[in-house]
Amino acid sequence: MSLLIFMDLKELREKAGLSAERVAVELSKSVSTIRFWEAGTYIPNLSPSETLQLIRLYQCTLEELAESFIETQRKSGKRSE
Repeated sequence: MSLLIFMDLKELREKAGLSAERVAVELSKSVSTIRFWEAGTYIPNLSPSETLQLIRLYQCTLEELAESFIETQRKSGKRSE
């Protein structure tokens, strides 16, 4: 039985070799918005095209992206929706 370890948003971004600044520019968001997402302060409200863009930037699947949002919320002590 294998143990699944999920990455949070920051870990997923770093794995893709991206800075928060680069992601902010690519998504037309502020750097503080990206950092709030990564801290679990805010849950992103992304359009389908923004979600696709984030998947491409992070070079991950939709499931990995969704799990990273859940893991970020778990680590921050907040409940995910």
